[in-house]
Amino acid sequence: MANHKSALKRIRSNESKRLRNKYQHKTTRNAVRDLRAVEDKTEAEGKLGNVISMLDKLAKNNIIHKNKAANLKSKLTKHVATL
Repeated sequence: MANHKSALKRIRSNESKRLRNKYQHKTTRNAVRDLRAVEDKTEAEGKLGNVISMLDKLAKNNIIHKNKAANLKSKLTKHVATL
């Protein structure tokens, strides 16, 4: 166990950040799954903007890699275009 006050605080803050990142990542994955399941083009176009925004935020905060975000955005945009 850590002895320094700053190390103890770092442990606490790392745990809270880990939980927040986990929540955001899971929420985004669920949004991507829901977007892929949508059959209506207008509804899918409405959700696409939100999902792209979520992916950009994850990539900006290094929760996912920027290329993974770009690949997901590309695939989802192509999927919505084919509806």
